[in-house]
Amino acid sequence: MKNILIISLFLLLNQALMAQKLKLIESKEEIIREATMELNKAMETPEGTLYMFAQDKKITGEYTLQLTIRDKGNVVSVFVADKKDWNIPSQNNLKDKLLDFRFGFKMPKNKDYKFTYVFKF
Repeated sequence: MKNILIISLFLLLNQALMAQKLKLIESKEEIIREATMELNKAMETPEGTLYMFAQDKKITGEYTLQLTIRDKGNVVSVFVADKKDWNIPSQNNLKDKLLDFRFGFKMPKNKDYKFTYVFKF
Protein backbone atom coordinates (compact mmCIF):
# COMPACT_ATOMS: atom_id res chain seq x y z
CA MET A 1 0.00 0.00 0.00
CA LYS A 2 2.83 2.37 0.87
CA ASN A 3 4.53 1.72 -2.49
CA ILE A 4 1.34 2.54 -4.41
CA LEU A 5 1.04 5.82 -2.54
CA ILE A 6 4.66 6.74 -3.30
CA ILE A 7 4.27 5.86 -6.99
CA SER A 8 1.03 7.86 -7.23
CA LEU A 9 2.67 10.87 -5.59
CA PHE A 10 5.65 10.62 -7.95
CA LEU A 11 3.34 10.50 -11.00
CA LEU A 12 1.40 13.55 -9.82
CA LEU A 13 4.58 15.54 -9.25
CA ASN A 14 5.91 14.51 -12.65
CA GLN A 15 2.71 15.70 -14.36
CA ALA A 16 2.90 19.04 -12.53
CA LEU A 17 6.48 19.55 -13.68
CA MET A 18 5.61 18.65 -17.27
CA ALA A 19 2.74 21.16 -17.26
CA GLN A 20 5.11 23.98 -16.23
CA LYS A 21 7.50 23.54 -19.17
CA LEU A 22 7.25 26.27 -21.75
CA LYS A 23 7.00 25.50 -25.45
CA LEU A 24 10.23 26.24 -27.34
CA ILE A 25 9.79 28.31 -30.51
CA GLU A 26 12.83 28.85 -32.72
CA SER A 27 11.55 30.67 -35.80
CA LYS A 28 11.50 34.49 -35.58
CA GLU A 29 8.21 34.64 -37.50
CA GLU A 30 6.59 32.11 -35.16
CA ILE A 31 7.88 33.95 -32.08
CA ILE A 32 6.43 37.25 -33.28
CA ARG A 33 3.14 35.62 -34.30
CA GLU A 34 2.77 33.86 -30.94
CA ALA A 35 3.72 36.99 -28.98
CA THR A 36 1.19 39.06 -30.95
CA MET A 37 -1.54 36.49 -30.30
CA GLU A 38 -0.79 36.51 -26.57
CA LEU A 39 -0.88 40.31 -26.44
CA ASN A 40 -4.16 40.31 -28.38
CA LYS A 41 -5.60 37.92 -25.82
CA ALA A 42 -4.30 40.03 -22.92
CA MET A 43 -5.99 43.10 -24.47
CA GLU A 44 -9.40 41.41 -24.91
CA THR A 45 -12.39 42.63 -22.97
CA PRO A 46 -13.45 41.92 -20.28
CA GLU A 47 -10.94 39.43 -18.85
CA GLY A 48 -7.62 40.16 -20.57
CA THR A 49 -4.86 40.88 -18.07
CA LEU A 50 -3.64 44.02 -19.83
CA TYR A 51 -7.20 45.22 -20.42
CA MET A 52 -8.05 44.85 -16.71
CA PHE A 53 -4.78 46.55 -15.74
CA ALA A 54 -5.56 49.48 -18.06
CA GLN A 55 -9.04 49.80 -16.58
CA ASP A 56 -7.64 49.77 -13.05
CA LYS A 57 -4.92 52.35 -13.83
CA LYS A 58 -7.17 54.41 -16.14
CA ILE A 59 -4.72 54.16 -19.04
CA THR A 60 -5.80 56.09 -22.10
CA GLY A 61 -4.41 56.66 -25.57
CA GLU A 62 -2.79 54.68 -28.33
CA TYR A 63 0.81 53.52 -28.00
CA THR A 64 2.97 51.96 -30.69
CA LEU A 65 5.65 50.16 -28.73
CA GLN A 66 8.68 48.21 -29.80
CA LEU A 67 9.11 45.26 -27.44
CA THR A 68 12.25 43.17 -27.06
CA ILE A 69 11.80 39.67 -25.69
CA ARG A 70 14.40 37.10 -24.66
CA ASP A 71 14.92 33.53 -23.40
CA LYS A 72 11.83 32.35 -21.49
CA GLY A 73 9.45 34.94 -22.88
CA ASN A 74 10.62 37.84 -20.74
CA VAL A 75 10.12 41.39 -21.99
CA VAL A 76 13.51 43.05 -21.56
CA SER A 77 12.89 46.45 -23.13
CA VAL A 78 10.03 48.69 -24.20
CA PHE A 79 10.58 51.58 -26.61
CA VAL A 80 7.82 54.05 -27.45
CA ALA A 81 7.80 54.44 -31.24
CA ASP A 82 4.62 56.53 -31.46
CA LYS A 83 1.72 57.71 -29.31
CA LYS A 84 -1.66 59.39 -29.78
CA ASP A 85 -4.01 60.91 -27.18
CA TRP A 86 -1.55 59.92 -24.50
CA ASN A 87 -0.34 61.07 -21.12
CA ILE A 88 2.91 60.38 -19.29
CA PRO A 89 1.44 58.47 -16.29
CA SER A 90 -0.45 56.11 -18.64
CA GLN A 91 2.65 55.56 -20.74
CA ASN A 92 4.82 54.84 -17.70
CA ASN A 93 2.26 52.47 -16.15
CA LEU A 94 1.98 50.55 -19.40
CA LYS A 95 5.75 50.30 -19.84
CA ASP A 96 6.19 49.05 -16.26
CA LYS A 97 3.46 46.44 -16.69
CA LEU A 98 4.96 45.22 -19.96
CA LEU A 99 8.40 44.84 -18.39
CA ASP A 100 6.75 42.43 -15.92
CA PHE A 101 4.86 40.61 -18.70
CA ARG A 102 5.96 37.08 -19.51
CA PHE A 103 4.97 35.19 -22.62
CA GLY A 104 3.95 31.53 -22.45
CA PHE A 105 6.82 30.22 -24.55
CA LYS A 106 10.60 30.19 -24.59
CA MET A 107 13.08 31.01 -27.31
CA PRO A 108 16.66 30.08 -28.14
CA LYS A 109 19.07 31.23 -25.45
CA ASN A 110 20.95 34.51 -25.76
CA LYS A 111 18.82 35.78 -28.64
CA ASP A 112 16.66 38.90 -28.61
CA TYR A 113 13.59 39.35 -30.75
CA LYS A 114 12.10 42.78 -31.44
CA PHE A 115 8.64 43.48 -32.72
CA THR A 116 6.15 46.32 -32.76
CA TYR A 117 2.68 46.22 -31.23
CA VAL A 118 -0.03 48.89 -31.11
CA PHE A 119 -1.88 49.18 -27.79
CA LYS A 120 -5.22 50.99 -28.06
CA PHE A 121 -7.04 52.05 -24.91
